[in-house]
Amino acid sequence: MLQIPPSLKHKKFFYLWLGQLISITGTQMQLWALFWHVNQLDKNPIALGGIGVARFLPVVIFSLIGGALADSVDRRKVMFITQSVAAFLALGLALFTQFENITIWHIYLITALQAVVVAFDGPSRQALIPNLLPKKDLPNAFSMTFTAFQAGAVLGPALSGVIIASFGQAAVYYFNAISFAAVLVALFMIGDVPQSIAERSAGVSLESIKDGFRFILSKPIIFSTMLIDFVATFFASASTLMPIIATQVLQVGVVEYGYLSAASAVGAVAVALVFSQIKELRNQGKIFLIAVIVFGIATIVFGFTRSLVVAWIAIAVTGGSDGASTIVRNTIRQLQTPDHVRGRMTSINQIFFMGGPQLGEIEAGSVAQFFGAPFAVITGGIGCIVGTLLVAWKWPQLWSYYGDEPIEAGESTPTPSAGASMIANRVRKQ
Repeated sequence: MLQIPPSLKHKKFFYLWLGQLISITGTQMQLWALFWHVNQLDKNPIALGGIGVARFLPVVIFSLIGGALADSVDRRKVMFITQSVAAFLALGLALFTQFENITIWHIYLITALQAVVVAFDGPSRQALIPNLLPKKDLPNAFSMTFTAFQAGAVLGPALSGVIIASFGQAAVYYFNAISFAAVLVALFMIGDVPQSIAERSAGVSLESIKDGFRFILSKPIIFSTMLIDFVATFFASASTLMPIIATQVLQVGVVEYGYLSAASAVGAVAVALVFSQIKELRNQGKIFLIAVIVFGIATIVFGFTRSLVVAWIAIAVTGGSDGASTIVRNTIRQLQTPDHVRGRMTSINQIFFMGGPQLGEIEAGSVAQFFGAPFAVITGGIGCIVGTLLVAWKWPQLWSYYGDEPIEAGESTPTPSAGASMIANRVRKQ
């Protein structure tokens, strides 16, 4: 019998979780609608790769600043600003589309500006979660956060195809703009949140950012999971080519495209629900590596098939395996990172996490341009498997990682400068 996940019993986390669920649905609707929109404006596969460029470069440029900011100011206030700006950008995209003034370059520009917002929002949002509930419930919180993301990813793509067919492209963007209000309301209801801040990190500085890198490089378990995350998503990024696979290979329309796009999230939600019922997650290294290998195998199957049903199942398996690996790696990283450096760790991880898929979109679009979409997908799955095995060979301790090991000796944890101490944000009584 399913039980209420322990993390949802903490009202502050519950408010944020529910707000994210609504907002992510709108964001996912827009993402898959953008792929369809670009494909309608330009049939060349390389045009879809442009979305990857627009989403990747701002993350590389601004994420590290966003991470340092998350460790030096109130993360909740940062999210108020980023969520508001994101809503206005989505509204602008809707207006351009409705009044038929949209071009592919408008889409690239607005997508890039939204990526800038994500670069600042992501570190604060992810680093805020451990401040909302006890440490013992954090693994469950990561599982539920992933569930919210994937539930939105199920509803978003499926609804986007139906809404585009029924009300037009602009309607999807309007919905996304409105959905950001859910997170803003949640942030208001949460109230002030205690947060540890290093005095030396009271501002954004190059030294503060360097401290974040030094911490990551001193933690082989964290660094190796980030590297595999990048390699797997770089090679096995089939989402960009989904419109081409749907229309040219599977020969289906926009509604079926929406259902196919939602398949990954269906598998991910199923796995996340299973994880949400597990009190103690063990054999984390083995679960992580096996999940990534399965991800690559399912991607290869998707590239070979000409059946809509088999394609849907293959994509669902990629979602489930990616879900398992995501929950495990987030648990490892967050639990082994002190609060005062958590924003910087998250920002570096964001470059790996988002950089892999975005560069993968460029790679997939380029390969598909010359060799066809199925070939790009198949070789991507092979590259995912080979890359994962190489990283596992380089860091064998990842395979044997159980989940309750002490922090490695000799780690380099950023600390305040001499004479400084950790201080806590003042928390007003709610």
